[in-house]
Amino acid sequence: MVQAIHRIQEFTANLPFENYVESLLVQSAVERQFMILGEAARRISDEFRQVHPEIAWRRIIGLRNVLTHRYDAVRQERVWTIITSELNDLLLQLEPLLPPLPDDR
Repeated sequence: MVQAIHRIQEFTANLPFENYVESLLVQSAVERQFMILGEAARRISDEFRQVHPEIAWRRIIGLRNVLTHRYDAVRQERVWTIITSELNDLLLQLEPLLPPLPDDR
């Protein structure tokens, strides 16, 4: 999930909304990462999700479902709002939940 967020942020860094909506390539890349993010959230156990209710699991999975099954209903303005207003907060919620990286010493 964190990796997908990082990729979305990389794809959209310093990109104004006008350029985002004009680029099918960027939209497709971003949507793909949101689908990966949502699928990863869907695979997390119910027990883990219940322990972390501060994370909007249903919304994350719901966005994945829209992108996958109702792609004709995707509103790029809403996707952009998620990117610019919500994604960093989600990242800040998820990062502390990651296990520490092994020490390579």
